[in-house]
Amino acid sequence: FFLQTDVEISLVGGSCKNPVEKFWNGSSAMYILQKATHSEESDSMEESRTDDAVYASEVLPKENPGALALSVGRAKQLISLYTMVQNPKVTSLGMSDLAVLPPLWARCDASDPQHTCWIGAEPLKAGNKVTGINIYMVSCDGPTADKTHFPKLEELKMEHKIRHHSSVVTTKGFARYELIAAAAIEDTIAESGSNIYVDITWNGVEKILETPPVISAATLNIALESGDPRSPVFQLYRELQFLLALAEGLKTGVTEWPEPSESESAPKLVQEFLTDLKKKLDGDYIFEDKNETEEIKCDTAAVDSCIKSIFGERGDLDFTEQLWCKMKSKCVSSYQELIDCFTLVIKSLERGEIQPWVHQGSSSFLSQLIQQSYHGKMEDVSLSDITPIQMLLEVGLEKMKKDYVSFFIEQKPLLFQDYFISTSVDLQEQVHRVQKLHHMLEIMVSCTGLLQFRHENLFPLTQICMKYYKENPLNEKHVFQLPIRPALVKKFYQNDNPEVWRVEISSGHGQKEVKTTWQVSTTAPVEHGTSNNSDFLSDSTGNGSTEERLYFISTTQCSQVQFT
Repeated sequence: FFLQTDVEISLVGGSCKNPVEKFWNGSSAMYILQKATHSEESDSMEESRTDDAVYASEVLPKENPGALALSVGRAKQLISLYTMVQNPKVTSLGMSDLAVLPPLWARCDASDPQHTCWIGAEPLKAGNKVTGINIYMVSCDGPTADKTHFPKLEELKMEHKIRHHSSVVTTKGFARYELIAAAAIEDTIAESGSNIYVDITWNGVEKILETPPVISAATLNIALESGDPRSPVFQLYRELQFLLALAEGLKTGVTEWPEPSESESAPKLVQEFLTDLKKKLDGDYIFEDKNETEEIKCDTAAVDSCIKSIFGERGDLDFTEQLWCKMKSKCVSSYQELIDCFTLVIKSLERGEIQPWVHQGSSSFLSQLIQQSYHGKMEDVSLSDITPIQMLLEVGLEKMKKDYVSFFIEQKPLLFQDYFISTSVDLQEQVHRVQKLHHMLEIMVSCTGLLQFRHENLFPLTQICMKYYKENPLNEKHVFQLPIRPALVKKFYQNDNPEVWRVEISSGHGQKEVKTTWQVSTTAPVEHGTSNNSDFLSDSTGNGSTEERLYFISTTQCSQVQFT
């Protein structure tokens, strides 16, 4: 193929995105064949490439995807060449001992009457020998809302029987329903990667676009990005952002402080807080401001009332945690304010004006100073350089860890894993793990508040999330998958149209098995394809306000070439 100057070929494998995953369920690496770009950049990239596999971003089209598609005739010619090379009986080429090549998929421009957009060839193997080739033809059309043009299931089955000389066929259905999509906030819907959808599979399809039967296999898919202002835990997210700003400041030496609040300054709030504690120690403290006490308790989780029932309100805030609540983002707005706050606290401790309580096992520097003050002797503290920032970061980190633990421990009998709250790693890694905890919390809150999940459903989902995050870095684009019973979410999709609906018709067994797949989807199944009506396409892919759901149609047909 490298002798064919009008084409370029790339090997896609490993973690790269599979451009034909909607039509082919193979798991091996594959060749992607497309029209050559002849750019100097691509030439230099080929020369410098040392790895066989390339990233999907190098393979998938960017600016003008249609320009990378081959004509259907040229694609068929190259697929024939690939098939001939793999045939051990074609000895005239002198390549009978060639190793089995990965499958080959060629992009097509849909210029034929069938609108063929992909042609694929997959070797059939017996050990290290090639015994035949599966040829795939993928055609695409649409979008259309006219379901009267959809074929009947019996027509598809009969067409398959005739093509493959089969007397018996089996059918398998697949449907994807979007349960909770990120609702549009002005024009931000395209920027959000949050979505919750369910994939359902079943055997014995009876008609096109049928609703999956209750006896089906279902998988809940959750991709959630933190920071949605409508989330019940958005205030906790903002608290986390302040923690991240402190961690970044500790690492780079530059801290982004929030805008000064119009309310009281942080030092004034801290002074009032210390004065109240001193009155309490002197025995003349009057519990008048019940709302303030309640506010501090509720601020533990910084969540609104609709989620407190599942998050739980911590009533055990120690001195350092209450101090964090006073000093966090809406109050402390400068490095000098931070120094002033800690100066007030340290002087009160040194003078014995307060004897605050801290959690047993608290390891922050401020907690150590407080424990030293119990014995009337404290080490000297220089509030300069990064020391004040690190002190506040340690206090906030301990407080937020307990906030998240208070939720996950409630999911009894869940054994919370120490990995997420370990202090044996450096502060930056501890902050990173707290970010993971917040992402897991956002997922649990969404499933509880939006899908009405109960504990028996949250427990396995939490375990799945924890297992992933013990082994992987933070990734809010990751899709978490939970096997569920369809009945659990049926009320969310039973009266809705699917995002994807597919029927797979198959006959034969083992390597002799052949399939015909017919599918409709609300999004274009190929990135390089063209609509049969470009005006219709541009008018119909907006916000889904049309009465009828618009569908793209794709058909994948398989045929076999046997070499033995």
